[in-house]
Amino acid sequence: MMIAFGASASNVAAHAVTNVGLSRLVAGCVFPVGLMMVVLLGAELFTGDCLMAMGNAEGACTILDLIKFLFVVYVGNFVGSILLVVVNVISGQLNYSSGLLGAYTIKVAMGKVNMSFGQALCSGILCNILVCAAVLMAMCARDIVGKLFACFFTIMLFVVAGYEHCIANMYYIPAGLIAARNQNYVQVAMDTYGYTADQLSSLNLYGFFVKNLVPVTIGNIIGGAVLGLILLYLHGYDKKKAA
Repeated sequence: MMIAFGASASNVAAHAVTNVGLSRLVAGCVFPVGLMMVVLLGAELFTGDCLMAMGNAEGACTILDLIKFLFVVYVGNFVGSILLVVVNVISGQLNYSSGLLGAYTIKVAMGKVNMSFGQALCSGILCNILVCAAVLMAMCARDIVGKLFACFFTIMLFVVAGYEHCIANMYYIPAGLIAARNQNYVQVAMDTYGYTADQLSSLNLYGFFVKNLVPVTIGNIIGGAVLGLILLYLHGYDKKKAA
């Protein structure tokens, strides 16, 4: 749910900014608060937990234990994200700026469900390299300020770059799916962003799960595991040399 809070706030902050680069920069300055809360509160985040591949490589856990743990965390993150989507919609948040936030929420979701498998996969890999780097740097920091800085700049980088994060997308896309059922938001999206009814039809559950969540999740797993294993090899090699 913490990442969903960051996603929700980033949409609010960026929805009225028309310049794409500036919009991403604004979102990038807000979104990292989600990971900051995860790190400081000791919550579990699927993408960060992909680093547990290091533990498996060292024999600290079996591959079955790793899969079970990641599955439980993934489901928990999904439930928390959907819960925040529902509460936000009921609260009327998407009505901000006469429905422009609802339209922007549709736009964000549309961009995600219309990526190719390869685009989503590669974007997911790059995203979780940065997320896991942020988690590792936060673990290395000795005080709260250091942990916050480690999270902020690295996560801001992935948001500005437009990479794909499966847990964040558990907020962005369901929020867009619900917003697309509101005719007022749909009309504002058509008027503001030039969408047609046929284009908006691609925003559906198939687009959410098959075209985005599956490839992005796979990419996130690859990115986190590869970073962790490379660092384990390099630092393990250094320790062996020192011994």
